[in-house]
Amino acid sequence: MGGSGRSGPLHVVVVGGGIAGLAAAHRLLDTGARVTLYEASARLGGKLHAGEIAGVRVDLGAESMLARRPEAVALARQVGLADRLQPPATAGAALWTRDALRPLPKGTVMGVPGDAAALAGILSDDGLRRIAQDRELPRTEVGDDVAVGEYVAARLGREVVDRMVEPLLGGVYAGDAYRISMRAAVPQLFEAARGHTSLTEGVRALQARAARHQQTGPVFMGIDGGVGTLPLAVADAVRARGGTIVLDAPVHGLRRVAEGDGDGSGGGGCWEVRVGSDGGHSGHSGHSGHGGHGGGRGDDDGRSDRSDRSDRSDRGGRRDQGDRGGQGNRGGRGDGGCVERADAVVVALPAPAAARLLDREVPGAAAELRAVEYASMALITLAYRRSDTAVLPAGSGFLMPPVDGRTIKASTFATQKWGWIADQDPDLFVLRASVGRHGDEKDLGRADEELVDVARQDLRTATGLAAAPVDSAVTRWYEGLPQYPVGHHARVARVREHVARVPGLVVCGAAYDGVGIPACVAGAHAAVDQLFGDLSGVRGLTADPVQSLHGGAGE
Repeated sequence: MGGSGRSGPLHVVVVGGGIAGLAAAHRLLDTGARVTLYEASARLGGKLHAGEIAGVRVDLGAESMLARRPEAVALARQVGLADRLQPPATAGAALWTRDALRPLPKGTVMGVPGDAAALAGILSDDGLRRIAQDRELPRTEVGDDVAVGEYVAARLGREVVDRMVEPLLGGVYAGDAYRISMRAAVPQLFEAARGHTSLTEGVRALQARAARHQQTGPVFMGIDGGVGTLPLAVADAVRARGGTIVLDAPVHGLRRVAEGDGDGSGGGGCWEVRVGSDGGHSGHSGHSGHGGHGGGRGDDDGRSDRSDRSDRSDRGGRRDQGDRGGQGNRGGRGDGGCVERADAVVVALPAPAAARLLDREVPGAAAELRAVEYASMALITLAYRRSDTAVLPAGSGFLMPPVDGRTIKASTFATQKWGWIADQDPDLFVLRASVGRHGDEKDLGRADEELVDVARQDLRTATGLAAAPVDSAVTRWYEGLPQYPVGHHARVARVREHVARVPGLVVCGAAYDGVGIPACVAGAHAAVDQLFGDLSGVRGLTADPVQSLHGGAGE
């Protein structure tokens, strides 16, 4: 990447303090760049957010990460969390369907079986017979992409989609299986569909290949203290290595300044970054914004968002100590803020915010990003005293097919799933329930008390848990999950093509290559490498997408 004629290290601004932006900042420091990260809200981490209920630490957002991909676990190890990585203590998830909790069938690919017998007890006899017809049907063409639900229903019948695929896929994207892209969301199933006439035959081939290359170790990993501690640890590592992190600092504009423009200091051109707050120096060099919920929150890809759960946080824009001469590249004052000069910019924001920021310099990319839709959801966290309960549910939790018409979509029995929660208070039983998905968000308008009540009703029906909780929390994630409809991969390619035409600019986050933590980290690393001319990471994500697997009930 060409610099702007200065003799010192390149200055790169990262916009967005979710896990993608933080991972990008961490990667940039490996290159010797000087890094400034701006986060619009009062805290870092976005949907990775550790909180507290009934006196114990819990995750109020995402609670696990895929361990079969190296990116997220490797980052956790690099920032000092190796001894706190923990796999789930139990993996016995269930499906609440047809008025009973039934063990979640094993040996499927996102709910798609290799044979009808795998779904015995879940599907009706008619549904099982419909699966058997798959081997007699002619090929179903998938073209360049196809909706997961549309293809699976054509091959195996709608009951497989409604009872299995929908709850599993919905647990990842909070979306509609009949709209979600198979190429982007379940890429190995898409390849099986391309290579096999029979879907069940294709699934069996995938299973045989997986058995030949069987990986050892857990599929998923959590962190003692919560996955929400990962972004805080990454931020600490960034600060310790000289990076600057500024909170309560929304970025309102980007302007590419060519050689000879502005104050004439740029030799090869640079960026002017208009920041809403100059973030005057204060002593916040630790976990700044650790519990902040008010005034906007960051998504896992750096978006600012709202939540109803209020904790204390330090407010009023601030620049973390860790700046090493960070103001030497600062330009003039903007309206109500400042203008920062940078050699390059990493935009680690959700699609709507990225579109607004890119509209001036990359209108083609902005137009594509404005079309990305998001789903909203809420998590209801409940804490019970074991001594108060006559019945406690077993396993790690359960999923709920939307076709059954219940309010909650899934529940995680957090205390049983994560040993570190149980260790804090052995008499406490903590569970989480989720509500809302794309196109079905009416329940998010209910008051907290109503959401707690309806969650308790569904939980009592499913598990027999009738005791009153000793504490509860409702965390709303408005527009929290980007949707990956048919053609998503082509849209991402077009965005990157537009952005690549502008020197010193890259994008990353959950809107591009996957909504899970490994995908966000991989995308951030690929974006940084792209700044320095290495396109292998971006090409790798295109050829081998980071699938966001469902990590068990309630995630």
